[in-house]
Amino acid sequence: MAAVVGISPIRARLASKKLFQVTFVCKRCLQQQSKAPPAYRSIRQTPFLKAFRSHGPAQLRQQSSSTASPLGALGRSIGESSRNLPSKSSSWPQTSSKSVAYWLLGSAASVFGIVVFGGLTRLTESGLSITEWRPVTGSFPPRDQQAWEEEFARYKLSPEFKQLNSHMDVNDFKQIYWMEWGHRLWGRVVGITFLLPTGYFIIIRKVDPRMALRLVGICGLIGFQGFIGWWMVKSGLKDDLFEQGKHPRVSQYRLTAHLGTAFIAYLCMLWNGMRILQEHRLIRDPENGLKLLQTLQKPELRAFKRLVGALSVLVFVTAMSGALVAGLDAGLIYNDFPWMGQGLIPPKREMFDPFYSHTEDQKDLYWRNALENPVLVQLDHRILATTTFSAIVALWTYSRFSPAVKASLPKAAKGSMMGVLHMASLQVALGITTLWYLVPTPLAAAHQAGALALLTTVFVLGSRLWVPKRSWRLVRQALAQTKNNMASSAVSKHQPKEVSKTSHDGGAMVEEKEASAKASASAGLNLNVFGAVAGMFSGKSSKEQNADGSTLETKEENAAIKGAGAGNLNANAAADAEQKGRQMRAAIQDKNAS
Repeated sequence: MAAVVGISPIRARLASKKLFQVTFVCKRCLQQQSKAPPAYRSIRQTPFLKAFRSHGPAQLRQQSSSTASPLGALGRSIGESSRNLPSKSSSWPQTSSKSVAYWLLGSAASVFGIVVFGGLTRLTESGLSITEWRPVTGSFPPRDQQAWEEEFARYKLSPEFKQLNSHMDVNDFKQIYWMEWGHRLWGRVVGITFLLPTGYFIIIRKVDPRMALRLVGICGLIGFQGFIGWWMVKSGLKDDLFEQGKHPRVSQYRLTAHLGTAFIAYLCMLWNGMRILQEHRLIRDPENGLKLLQTLQKPELRAFKRLVGALSVLVFVTAMSGALVAGLDAGLIYNDFPWMGQGLIPPKREMFDPFYSHTEDQKDLYWRNALENPVLVQLDHRILATTTFSAIVALWTYSRFSPAVKASLPKAAKGSMMGVLHMASLQVALGITTLWYLVPTPLAAAHQAGALALLTTVFVLGSRLWVPKRSWRLVRQALAQTKNNMASSAVSKHQPKEVSKTSHDGGAMVEEKEASAKASASAGLNLNVFGAVAGMFSGKSSKEQNADGSTLETKEENAAIKGAGAGNLNANAAADAEQKGRQMRAAIQDKNAS
């Protein structure tokens, strides 16, 4: 009683009345009261700040272990598929642009043209007309008659003029000069049109990192090719070629190296260009692309793919043996086919002539004759060409009449195999005709172009059979991305229906909760305005279901329910809770109307 002395009589009477009052609480309110949020010990635990705070690991595990809805399962499947996609951000693209592929193929066509033009330069014996190597200033031809006389005077000092072209005047010199000058200028154009775009594509990130390294390597190969070209010309300007009986010509070894480097540069451009286009085709339709890749991985095609690889090496070696024939003018002897003299092969003393040995014990007799004796060099080229053509016919027969290979080989690869057979037949016809007619310039140039064309068809066939692991990875990523996009579009189409359904069912739920709030107010529940506000902040989007499985609660409804059943609050706030329920019901009806 001493504690009550300091307060007013009215407050003491109310306190004693409240002390002995028995509060009636219905069962529904008790259930809602058990769900009420705990008391806020500090401002950090208020619902408003908790809404902006990230969930802890334990809470995330608890949410993931709860009963999953269909949309939740769909979201998890999308998340699992998105893990297959690259997560690291990089300024380099995954695939090179199509424009890079077209540029590479255009550069390859330019190299193809300069190879043919270089063959014409050799056949017209114009390669030694320019006796100096000036990579920058040499790009400008003589401009007046005096400059032409000075250039012609330098050519007069070469072994070729004194041994072969001593009858030549300035006008004749101009014809061979323009051939060599055009060949060198074309080489400069190839280098510039490849070097500058390479830097541009790398700077603007139009190529992936691996392709960037390859382009830089091709640039170095082009520069090396220019150096080999001058190194080859220099071999035809040696002083020992002034001796009587010597024939001024470039070294057949350096000529072969020059042609082989050009072939390699061309094939690098062609292969990488086709690879980029192939990646884009596979990524554009990843489902069919994956089926194609799986088809190419069948065991039935392993032997066929290995044979195509061996065939590409055989065609390249045959072409290089043709360069030895050209460097030694071996096509001007034994101009018959298939005979060489009285038989299929020439006499042994002609094939292995001791004249070509450089040692007393003649240990180098065989390989020297194989590389320097025109008779044996031509025989080697005939054998290699016949072997190549026979291998192509056998490979086509294998692809045509083997049931396993025929069933597994893609249609594009079958067409490429037929193209290889046709090109090989044309190349054999050109070679035999060139031999019969004593190497005329048009046929010889066409035969050289045919060698590169045949190698091109073989590489096109290989590009449709050989698929790197990188393509597998890109196709799988594209397929996962496609499924992810399809799932996202399905969710976006399905979401409005769910919201409408939730809003419709939510109207009845608000009525029920509104009636519950009225009953609680009439029973004498002490409601507090802060309880309603706290209930609104602590509302969660958990869902209950009717007997028919329809969704009952939304986030706003749950907030109103928990606000109405917050505990022993002031009875004057019941009207406020009822008014809030009406407002929520009106808002949901507006959503349904819209």
